[in-house]
Amino acid sequence: MLYPLKFQPILKDKIWGGEKLNQYFNKASSSKNLGESWEISTVPNDISVVGNGQLKGQSLQDLVNNYKSNLLGDKNWKRFGNEFPLLIKFIDAKQDLSIQLHPNDELAKKRHNSFGKTEMWYVMQADKDANLIVGFKGEVDKETYLENLEKNTLTEILNFDNVKEGDTYFIEAGRVHAIGAGVLLAEIQQTSDVTYRVYDWDRVDDNGNERELHNDIAIDAFDFEMENDFRIDYQKQKNISNEMVSCHFFTTNFIEIASELDIQNTHDSFVIYMCVDGDVEVLTKDSTEHISKGETILIPAEIKNFKLKSVYGKLLEVYV
Repeated sequence: MLYPLKFQPILKDKIWGGEKLNQYFNKASSSKNLGESWEISTVPNDISVVGNGQLKGQSLQDLVNNYKSNLLGDKNWKRFGNEFPLLIKFIDAKQDLSIQLHPNDELAKKRHNSFGKTEMWYVMQADKDANLIVGFKGEVDKETYLENLEKNTLTEILNFDNVKEGDTYFIEAGRVHAIGAGVLLAEIQQTSDVTYRVYDWDRVDDNGNERELHNDIAIDAFDFEMENDFRIDYQKQKNISNEMVSCHFFTTNFIEIASELDIQNTHDSFVIYMCVDGDVEVLTKDSTEHISKGETILIPAEIKNFKLKSVYGKLLEVYV
């Protein structure tokens, strides 16, 4: 019964959001502060619902519960059980996001009964001079960090990178980061909504209230020993999977399709495709689905052979 699954986007207004998700991807919102489109999620209270085919209206959590390894793959079912391991998003930052970081698995489990949050970003569009904050300018220890936090000079020790379409960053749990104003990106992460804000640009909401900061608990989540190896260089050969990130939590490849590509899923995992440009058809023995820029599709693990077809399309290919 399983087939390539498309889900209804879960749209989220944010104080820093804008209008690009609607303008570029036709996400159904008239909001001027649309910050995120959650494409695939089992975060409590934000669980994706199937939008296509005979399973339309069923939740992703129900599918995991019912189809188990047929959906997830044997190794993932043994590792995660009924927990879907990834959260897939598109994000539009009209304003700077807060400076933040995320706890690792051990700390997140202890404090929040949650996965940790290691993630990656692929920049889909960036305004002129738009930037990302990732890591520190140089070596920074706990004492230096706290001193700058106290003096309100934190931004002086952070690393700012100007970015353009195609730039890719790997954000491990424990690394400070922020998406800058004018950046539209795809985000792949562990299933977690745990974020520790450490600075929010002194901004207030419409009622004059500042958002909560988490500096008392964030300090234990920092990994000050991390190397500055967060920029990802990758090949862009056409009609093959070009590895971008491969870690304990997910693998992401870049594929530019200019014809028809036969895919054999040998990963014992579901496969997710995020369309980051163009249009792509996904063809199985029994079905044909279509995804355009800003859309996402999940191929259940039991589907071992399928085709990707496009005159021009760019995909992020994700599996665990």
